[in-house]
Amino acid sequence: MFCKWMLSSSLSCTIIRNSKAMSSLTPSPSPLPTSSFLTINSKFSKFQFSSFPLPSSSSSSRMVPHVASNFNVQQVDRDLNFVLHDALDASGINTTHAREAREQFCSQIGRFTDIEKKSSICINRCVDLGRTALYIAAEDDSLVSHSSVPLPVDSFVARLDDLSMDYCPHYSPDYDSSPEKFLESIERFLYVHKGFRRANSNISEPRALYLHSVLTHRSGSAAVVSLIYSEILKMLRLWGLLYFDAEIFFPHDDLTLPKGYHKQKSKESDQAHIMTSGNLLVEMLNDLKHAFWPFQHDHTKTLFLRAANAANCVDRSDFVGESGSQIASAKAAQHRLDRGVWTSVRFGDMRRSLSACERLIMLKHDANELRDYSILLYHCGLYEPSLQYMKKYQELKNSSTEETSSSNSLRSLEDDAVDNLMLRLNLILMEQGWSRPSYARNFLGNNSEPW
Repeated sequence: MFCKWMLSSSLSCTIIRNSKAMSSLTPSPSPLPTSSFLTINSKFSKFQFSSFPLPSSSSSSRMVPHVASNFNVQQVDRDLNFVLHDALDASGINTTHAREAREQFCSQIGRFTDIEKKSSICINRCVDLGRTALYIAAEDDSLVSHSSVPLPVDSFVARLDDLSMDYCPHYSPDYDSSPEKFLESIERFLYVHKGFRRANSNISEPRALYLHSVLTHRSGSAAVVSLIYSEILKMLRLWGLLYFDAEIFFPHDDLTLPKGYHKQKSKESDQAHIMTSGNLLVEMLNDLKHAFWPFQHDHTKTLFLRAANAANCVDRSDFVGESGSQIASAKAAQHRLDRGVWTSVRFGDMRRSLSACERLIMLKHDANELRDYSILLYHCGLYEPSLQYMKKYQELKNSSTEETSSSNSLRSLEDDAVDNLMLRLNLILMEQGWSRPSYARNFLGNNSEPW
């Protein structure tokens, strides 16, 4: 008992000393602008983004360096005219909390520099990945629950920090002589004592994809579990307990848990499993996009091709080569949208797939996000912004020299689908002058379906 008391006292002194040192070295943060990061000029122009006060800082021991206002950061593109929140407002749904969460998400990713974006998630950084992930959850929670109370981000930040504090009784000075023993003790604490685990590879539960749900249910995707592991390492480094260069092995299979290792003893093959800060957010948002994509049939095709097939189905195009079950699935997905049913257990959620696409576009990771966002807008009957985003996609594609990840056959199908969609959208422009047709999809109806 005396040894435990001595360890606790020593650790407390270390925390206080480091906290005082950090507070003396960290410059006071310059106030962030409260104006919206995005300008929307859509047909729902009367529902513009408004200003929201920044949330009060968390009372937890978390310390994230702040970026000075003149720091050379990657700014969020102000010219992107996202339509989700405005369309929901026009349908009578209050998006105040969703807009506030989106603005805070933008304020975080706006601090990304090229170096920060490509740095490992284990390194102290200006972007608070834990808080950013919670803003993603807060926006989606507001979109689907219509709650008058926002998700308590600060409370979940404190819970995330408490994990690191809970590890302290499991720490032993003997670990100072062996990085391997130190990391094994963290993983024993995280995966055995706390019971965190990988969710089933066939993700059907949205709670596995959101940080606040994983902190509660302790079952999550590889990206979310890796984030939790990295946050523990960051806090231990802040307290002076982590004295070596630790890295997390990010698994690309469906079963393996994220594991820590001493970077100086790493192998060349480990490089492909290092998760960077930018790629972690992309991984989390891609998981959400795939889980909630409204067209879940035929997993041999890309998301875009699934949605393109559904569009052909609605327009009674040729279905040569399509199976009966695929055609029926596409028709069922479109029928749900036409009836105002946005989500079901096995058939996605248009709101959250649109939200994921918009945030992926902000991260400027892949031009294909513009194309995927465009096809979803087409299915929503928002033809003008759909054409605008498809044109932006083609401009970036024509100016890019990077190789795509799709196979030649799939790429050819995608290119044909893009051309067909562009032709169709231009015909709609000539025939309807962008007037919204009477059969436009009403998936944004005022229904409440808590998740």
